[in-house]
Amino acid sequence: MSGTMKQSNGYTSTPEEDEFELRAHIGSVWSGGRLFIGMYTFLLASLAFAYFYLRSSNNGLLWRPNHVTAPTAYGWTIFSLTILAALMAIYGQWRLRKGGVVDWQVAGWTALFAAVLALVLQIWELTALSFYPGSSGYASTFIGFVVINIATLVVGAYWLETALARSLRLHREIGGDRPELSAHATAQSFRANVSAMTYFWGFVGLSGVLFFAMFYLL
Repeated sequence: MSGTMKQSNGYTSTPEEDEFELRAHIGSVWSGGRLFIGMYTFLLASLAFAYFYLRSSNNGLLWRPNHVTAPTAYGWTIFSLTILAALMAIYGQWRLRKGGVVDWQVAGWTALFAAVLALVLQIWELTALSFYPGSSGYASTFIGFVVINIATLVVGAYWLETALARSLRLHREIGGDRPELSAHATAQSFRANVSAMTYFWGFVGLSGVLFFAMFYLL
């Protein structure tokens, strides 16, 4: 048998097996992140279908009586903060790939702050609506959008926070100057997680443009 055997808690493995497990783990993180984005896309597609179906049918002229709309000031602020969080996540990963660990951490904490602030404003916006949830087709779909966006911001902020926390733990577990960039298995897993998280935030930013236009501009 090639390679050196090692044993931990009664389990014996070779370096080749460890390398295979690491590749499988990183591949599952990559696949899982993209599958999660795919499931999220179906959720957004159902909301978009409901919006355009009710808008086109306009039964009883109850789609949008008196052209009611959600508070645009809240909408612009939440949208801007969400885009800022997405851009900071993307910029942070780009800097991490270039070796800028501190830049990634600063960008990550900035993105986390923007995401949490957007979440608070999205919840607070519900107190400033000029319509009831079931008063029209627009009102119903807008409430659905708010619920989905709150869940999105919670997931995105949590993912950001855990990635930042893992970055800090790497300094204790691995040590060294920039352990996030090392070839250690934990560091490779960390970078794969950051990549999946960044793709998610990028998709959130792109979809946010569409839904901001639907509910605040059209």
